[in-house]
Amino acid sequence: MAIRINRVYTRGGDKGSTHLVGGAEVPKDSPRIEAFGTVDELNSILGLARTFNEQTLAAGASGRAADAARELEGILMGLQNELFDLGSQLATPPGSEYPGMLVLGDTEVTALEKCIDRCQEDLQPLESFILPGGGTVAAFLHQARTVCRRAERRVIELSHAETIDPGAIRYLNRLSDLLFVLSRWIALHSGTPEYLWERGLRLGKKPAR
Repeated sequence: MAIRINRVYTRGGDKGSTHLVGGAEVPKDSPRIEAFGTVDELNSILGLARTFNEQTLAAGASGRAADAARELEGILMGLQNELFDLGSQLATPPGSEYPGMLVLGDTEVTALEKCIDRCQEDLQPLESFILPGGGTVAAFLHQARTVCRRAERRVIELSHAETIDPGAIRYLNRLSDLLFVLSRWIALHSGTPEYLWERGLRLGKKPAR
């Protein structure tokens, strides 16, 4: 579907409403807007992770670090495009579907699972929970994971009020798992230590045993 955008502002939403695919007007804080707006936020964070990952390559990374960064670039590019498709799907209420409309489902979820399994082969089993961090790219992937969980909650909330394709929920659920694994995977291959949770740690001192 060809898209042409020649105006950025329309003044159409100045009174707090906007239009869905098909023309229906809804408040900007409606569940459907919250759902695909949070997916858009997630996409933006992946854009940040991708930008810093590209800087790793531009800085002359070599060996496995460069190979991992190039592989991650391909993964994130694919995820960003899928999230844009998902946003369009969520912006389309029942009855407003259009020819050629993409609906994420089993094929995309299976691809996420295969990516998780492939990356997991490089990782050691966890013996503690991970604290968000582990380098710039990994940290942004951790943030993306938490926003993905929020997007999942927003889509579930929407499903209580309107009919949506259940594939959207499955996709976001599996994507959050992938983002967690990717954060660990890129930290490993970039040589950046992960932060591990130490129960009861306060002010840099471990509790008495």
